[in-house]
Amino acid sequence: MLVQGQPRRTVWLESDGESVGVIDQRRLPFSFETLTLRSTEDAARAIRDMAVRGAGCIGAVAAHGMFLAARECEREGLAGGAFDAAFAEKGQELRATRPTAVNLAWAVERQLAAVASVVSASDKTAVARDTACAVADEDADFCRRIGEHGLPILRKIFESKGGKTPVNILTHCNAGWLAFVDHGSATAPIYAAHAAGIPVHVWVDETRPRNQGARLTAWELGQQGVPHTLIVDNAGGHLMQHGRVDLVITGTDRTTYSGDVANKIGTYLKALAARDNGVPFYVALPSSSFDWEIADGLTGIPIEERGGEEVSRIGGWSGEAESEIEVNLVAKGTPVANFAFDVTPARFVTGLITERGVCPATESGIRALFPEKVPAPARV
Repeated sequence: MLVQGQPRRTVWLESDGESVGVIDQRRLPFSFETLTLRSTEDAARAIRDMAVRGAGCIGAVAAHGMFLAARECEREGLAGGAFDAAFAEKGQELRATRPTAVNLAWAVERQLAAVASVVSASDKTAVARDTACAVADEDADFCRRIGEHGLPILRKIFESKGGKTPVNILTHCNAGWLAFVDHGSATAPIYAAHAAGIPVHVWVDETRPRNQGARLTAWELGQQGVPHTLIVDNAGGHLMQHGRVDLVITGTDRTTYSGDVANKIGTYLKALAARDNGVPFYVALPSSSFDWEIADGLTGIPIEERGGEEVSRIGGWSGEAESEIEVNLVAKGTPVANFAFDVTPARFVTGLITERGVCPATESGIRALFPEKVPAPARV
């Protein structure tokens, strides 16, 4: 997608072939900066500190972090079983950074399996590099295909409105291209419709506490030239009551094979408001965001609890300082709970938009698109 008119991705191999570049999303929208990752710890820190965030982007950065891990193992002179053991330990370091997003663990496991298939240290590093690039390319391609499959939904709504007024979409958090490698999940149908000449307008939830909607979604929509309006998180229900939302599209950090959806905190409330007002509620995701081992999202999906300072403090641009500043929002000593995600039960989801098509949020619907994904017995 575009940054100042130039196409960019969220993660890439640097020209030296030994380091990884990422967009530092903490600096947006006030400045566009990149980071160079040179070690496993650099990659883990970027994920943990949310320099990179979003399901697909986390997975792609983790895959590239495993390439950096392989380089470290090779430089240390490790071979055979010693290499594999150290490589797996570095993978665990990456996995521990964010517990809810399933793409992270999926990317690490994919690298472990790929690297175990070859013998020499140099071959292991080469395979890790190729696998990292493949993960990124697949993520971008899957999101592009999500856009293709979601486009008919928006076109149908546009035509049902007489083909004259824009399709109004409500989003929550950032499931745009910044959350993936390119295109995004929830935004992919929006970008596809915009490119096809279908007028769209996006209501952008600010998405407290880290304001990913205000800081990231609004920024990237603006870069792409998509009409949008920023709203506070609690305005969505009001807009739906007054017929100003045609559909809701969100992303997901983990979706069970029965259709339960874990996403940014507040998603469940949007689904409830959508159900009460007869507004379609879609979730867009690549298959890497499915958890094929969990059936019940409420009991099986771990919900990350982050530091209270994300709630009690807020950053912004004062217009006077040369850089962003942080200020306190609450009285000193105020107890804070910061649940990062919630689970929307499948019964509230109109449909899942994937790289293979659109399906009901049911086990049978999901398995019809992904018949080869035979789930293990449910963990409850």
